[in-house]
Amino acid sequence: MEGTPPTGDAGFNALFDFGFKKFITLSVIKILYILGMGVIALVWLGALIVGFTQGIGVALGVLIVGPLIACLYLIFFRIWLELVVVIFRIGENTSKLVEMRGGPPAGP
Repeated sequence: MEGTPPTGDAGFNALFDFGFKKFITLSVIKILYILGMGVIALVWLGALIVGFTQGIGVALGVLIVGPLIACLYLIFFRIWLELVVVIFRIGENTSKLVEMRGGPPAGP
């Protein structure tokens, strides 16, 4: 359909949609969040290993402060991803409103 709003339920074919009628961001965002969580955990683990090579005091500092910093990074990463999702949802809802009012379909 020409007037349907772009959705996040895009498959592999959406990569070759040169008209950008389907967005892949909403389907990829879950994978990005999981990867981000993994990277944050690996960085904390790496800092812990380096902390143990530097001495017990540094290792204890990383053990105590490291999870707090990792949680802060995870919170900021989640907020950033949610902002991206909100922007795409605003676009989808705007397309639906235009379609409901009988305006021209979105897109070129």
